[in-house]
Amino acid sequence: MSPEDRHRFDRPSLRKRAFPVSKETVPRATALFSRRIVSSEPQELHTAHTFSDALAAHPADSSESEAKGSTTQVIIPRSTPELLAELASVWDLHPVLVDDLFHANQRAKVERYDDVLFVVLKSAVYIDAKEEVEFNEFHLLMKDDVLVIICQGDRFIDGTPIPPDTVGIQDYFTNEKRSWTKDRELLALGPEALIYRLLDTAVDGYFPVLDGLQDDKDGIERQVFSGDTAAAERIYLLSQEVIDVLHNSTHLNRLTQALGNGAAKYATPDDLRAYLDDVTDHLTRLLAEAGELRESLSQILNVNSTLVAQRQNEDMKKISGWAAILFAPTLVGAIYGMNFDDMPELHWAFGYPMALGLMLGLGVVLYIVFRVKKWM
Repeated sequence: MSPEDRHRFDRPSLRKRAFPVSKETVPRATALFSRRIVSSEPQELHTAHTFSDALAAHPADSSESEAKGSTTQVIIPRSTPELLAELASVWDLHPVLVDDLFHANQRAKVERYDDVLFVVLKSAVYIDAKEEVEFNEFHLLMKDDVLVIICQGDRFIDGTPIPPDTVGIQDYFTNEKRSWTKDRELLALGPEALIYRLLDTAVDGYFPVLDGLQDDKDGIERQVFSGDTAAAERIYLLSQEVIDVLHNSTHLNRLTQALGNGAAKYATPDDLRAYLDDVTDHLTRLLAEAGELRESLSQILNVNSTLVAQRQNEDMKKISGWAAILFAPTLVGAIYGMNFDDMPELHWAFGYPMALGLMLGLGVVLYIVFRVKKWM
């Protein structure tokens, strides 16, 4: 993506970016986690500090290489330039691919460089306390039967914060819920199936985000009709979050289309295409709901503008009414303050009380008229 495109689609806010964690800001050792999946069964999770060690921890024997769906999964929770350089050297990656690995803030996409498949995913998590959507970026590289997952943010793809220590990360991956034991049929389809499974997890994570945005939209509706003047700013901020969701989900939809277009070319199994079709259906529903939410916010903004204009009109009526009431005694006082010699009323005994009565009477009459017309 060009710098211009990044500027157009990504708001210049740190919460929108998925930068690699700096070793200077968080001093902790970089660790890689790897495991072998043989015959749809995830094996023991290993910890390494170099990419070569992670691969060497899972030497495939002849029986494993013939087993259906044998895959090596390497997870890099926190990448460093040195680690990415080693990965590029070991796999002899294309220079363009290497450049992409070293730069986050990319749109979701899929590209193939010789025998390496490169996929960029964007997951989303809704932060209710801030009413903000946090996006996290993931780089997936597949070569032969090895799938490398590089986390560019502070969360795993299901939205779970990455633990600060190695033990916490090991507990995360060894948890029964995340050990993939319920995906036997999917694991049997090889590393491509893992990519589709991660894509499905990322897409499904957008629906809780929409639920959170929908709740905030309902709150804004109540705020608008209560006359809160801060509603307009909240509408604009929430609309920006919805637009961000739409942009990222649109790129995910293009990613699935690209995978579908390449299914025939690269002889993707029919079972795997079925999983991809399911992800596409979820994305279609996601785009529809996000579009409806954006349209609803646009309508709420129009309603809020109408109500604000109506309230301003009511205020102007009151201001105009009081101005007219105050103008009546001013007019009487101005007439009898002109100091002409031939003004009989100035010499009457009841001239002064008459002038005060006239001022008061005109003010009362005007007040009654405006009350009847509901201007007051």
